Amino acid sequence: MRKPLLPLLLACLALGPAALAPHALRAEVPAPAQAQAVEDLSRILQIPAIIGVMRLEGLDYGRSLEEEMFPGQGGDAWAAVVALIYDEPTMLARFKAAFAAAVRDDPETLAAVAGFFDTPLGRRVLTLEIEARRALMDPSVEEAARQHAEAMAAAGDPRLDRLRAFIEANDLIEANVQGALNANLGFYQGMAEAGAFGDEMTEDQMLDEVWAQEDEVRKDTVDWLVPFLALAYGPLDDAELQSYIDFSATPAGKRLNAALFAAFDAVFVRISHDLGLAVARQVSGQDI
Repeated sequence: MRKPLLPLLLACLALGPAALAPHALRAEVPAPAQAQAVEDLSRILQIPAIIGVMRLEGLDYGRSLEEEMFPGQGGDAWAAVVALIYDEPTMLARFKAAFAAAVRDDPETLAAVAGFFDTPLGRRVLTLEIEARRALMDPSVEEAARQHAEAMAAAGDPRLDRLRAFIEANDLIEANVQGALNANLGFYQGMAEAGAFGDEMTEDQMLDEVWAQEDEVRKDTVDWLVPFLALAYGPLDDAELQSYIDFSATPAGKRLNAALFAAFDAVFVRISHDLGLAVARQVSGQDI
């Protein structure tokens, strides 16, 4: 499963159910002032660091794909292909292009977002999210976080109510589920492009297959989000967490959420497509 986006990115692939096909980026070039604003906000939101963590997760996922689909046959060549697919500068450039398109002509949102995240609390929550995401790459940490969340639920810990409020304010479950399904479709499309299915799987059948995964993806998303949030925001007091929730519920917070999910969708649908293409070529013995 592709892990959900960091909560701050309120938005790992946000598409409605009717938009399961990858969408194209707008071709317009942003004005210099707009481009600089996007560059500044990407820096404030620590997007390069987030992309760095997602690249590490991607390299790990590439190893899992090899173990599952062609164990022991990928070797250095497969590792090199996965590293190219998860190339950090390329991921960052695609993100910025899509993000610029999503926030075009919206200077008020850019200013409001910077006004929250370019503060001691804003910088702290971003750092905590990134550190937690990186820590959860260790299976033992992930299991400990899961057990901690279960213990919180068993004890009726009121912090869980705030975490659920955060999830709701940012629409994290639906946006991540829809994004994961979108990415899964991209994977199938990449495999189909390489001829993995022959004439046996139509686009409609691919869509049916993807939608059949919805319940499992939703469960995995919920099971991952709560332990992650409990770990990431453990150092915050209730007032600090509430401030984050309050910002997320503002119009600027919601517009940021939508823009970020759209931008990361552009990144990860393309990655999923390229992974599907590479897997199909590896399995069939084509040059990758």
